[in-house]
This record gives sequence, structure tokens and C-alpha cells, in this order.
Amino acid sequence: MTNPIITPLEFPWRTADPFLFCVHHDDAYPAGDERMAPAASLAGREIGQDFEGKDGWRMYHGDIVPGFPQHPHRGFETVTVLRSGVIDHSDSLGATARFGAGDTQWLTAGKGIVHSEMFPLLNREQPNPLELFQIWLNLPRASKFAVPYFSMFWKESAVVHRAAGVEVMVIAGALEGANAAAPPPESWAARPESDLAIWTIKLAPRAHWTLPPARPGTNRSLYLFRGKGLRGSGAEVPNGSRIELQPDSAAALVNGPLQSELLLLQGRPIGEPVAQHGPFVMNTQAEIEQAFADYQRTGFGGWGFPSDGPVHARTEGRFARYPDGRIERA
Repeated sequence: MTNPIITPLEFPWRTADPFLFCVHHDDAYPAGDERMAPAASLAGREIGQDFEGKDGWRMYHGDIVPGFPQHPHRGFETVTVLRSGVIDHSDSLGATARFGAGDTQWLTAGKGIVHSEMFPLLNREQPNPLELFQIWLNLPRASKFAVPYFSMFWKESAVVHRAAGVEVMVIAGALEGANAAAPPPESWAARPESDLAIWTIKLAPRAHWTLPPARPGTNRSLYLFRGKGLRGSGAEVPNGSRIELQPDSAAALVNGPLQSELLLLQGRPIGEPVAQHGPFVMNTQAEIEQAFADYQRTGFGGWGFPSDGPVHARTEGRFARYPDGRIERA
């Protein structure tokens, strides 16, 4: 690791172009009740806006089931990497899904989409821990108005690189000749020259591993979110740190006495102006104002569900129903 810049993690995690930010949700939900809501008192929480982490978990914008009821997006993509728990998805394309630990959802908002992401607590006898990364990946100007695109990457087909003491899940990009599933067609990641990669890295205690170099000009960061004693170039990296790397140099990682886990985000910058307001990411403020006007006028296709935060039956397994009606079961 050549001259890394190490900074503490904030909320949300800071990222570099072409990424907008990354949120790490880690909630120790209790057992669920008959509605798949927390079997616990909600007293003292600001329901509809609960981000405080009281008792180790949050309701977010949910009022019964935790999560994020219907909300719009335009001009970028969300990549949701689920590490534990369950997410129920619904959107204005007519797509629905339930996905679980090890699965990834990749959603191109493009010209506009409305979706919900709810966290049903399926287990009535045991806790329901939930952990995920949601990564916002920008779209270039030429793709801001792309047709929205919904895709699921199931854990059974995930590309996992294993070596002595290391396990890398390749969500986007390639590692030692192993290529992740193809990203959505309008994604910046779909361009070979983007050098885009999203990996999760797990290092066993005392493991040594060298991260291969990327292309010159690529932005590249590691996020150490769990572990202790990781060292790079002789310097200890505190838990909860972002490590900005020189892209065209290999990075030697030497782990400490505990297992460490990291997220890698890398990509060639899009290099265009970014105008963001809430759920919309465009190139100019005028385009942001137009996004609000378009959403108020069209609802980005409308919301065809009986509630703002629909959840599936408790007994439902992992599945995806695509906008064309095709149903896929993991």
C-alpha cells in the first residue's frame, strides 16, 4: 500500500467519483410480531424518521415494519449488498422481490423510479439482525434518462475468490480472471474502460494478502468496517477507517489477531458536474428542479401497491418478479 490516506468513517461513508456515497446499515432487530414488526415497544422513537439507533436498531421511515416506504429516484443507481436479514422490494416498474444474506440488488433509476425497501422481521422466536451496504453509483449525463432497470444477483451465482486466509466476493469487476455478473446495460460499470469494482473482503486472523493494482487514474478506496490491527505499509489502520489508495500500486494487507472485513469501491471518474437534492442526482440545478416537477406530474409511473411499504408473506422465500411478469426463485 503506497502512501495511503486514512480517515475516519462518517455517516454516510464518503466516496469518490463515480460513487456518490455508501451507507452501512447494521441493526440488531429483536424478534418480530404477527405483522413482522419489532416485538418491542416503539416508545421514545420518532416514528417515520427514526435514525437514532435506540437499543441498537432503527425504524428508519417505517411506522410498522422498519425500512424505507415508497420514495423516488432519478439520475443514478443503487447497489444494495445484503449481508444479513431480509429486504422486501417493490417498485413503480411493477417489480417485486425478497432477497436475503449474500444477495445483491442493482437498480438503475435512470429517468425516474419509485421503490420501497422494507425490512420484515420474519423470526418470531429469535432476533432478526440486518446488515447491508447501499451504494449510490452515479450515471453519466448520457444515461441520466435511461429506462429504469431492475436486476437481482443471487448469492448462489456470486463470484467468490478464495485464497489462504482471504475471501473476496466480487460484486462488480473482476479478480484474477473471475468476472462478476454483467451490470445493468446503462451503468457506468458496463463500460470496460470504467475499471469499476465493488468487492467485500474478509481476512482471517494474521492473514496476508496483496490487493492487485488498478488502472492509473482510477479512484480506489478500502473501508475497514470490522476488525482490529490491520496494517498497510507498516501503518496500523484503525477500525472504522477509509483508506484511499494509489490505484496503480499493489496494496499489501497484513491482518491483526482478529478477523477483518473491508469494502472496496473503485472506478474511473465520470468527471461531470454533480447536482444533488435528496433522491435526485443530475448535472445542473435546473435539472433537479425539472426532476421534482416531473415527479409531481407523473409519479414516475405511479404506485400500484395497497400500502407505501408493502411486505410479502412471512412464508415467502427469496424471489424476484420482474417488470415483464417473469418470476425467478433463488
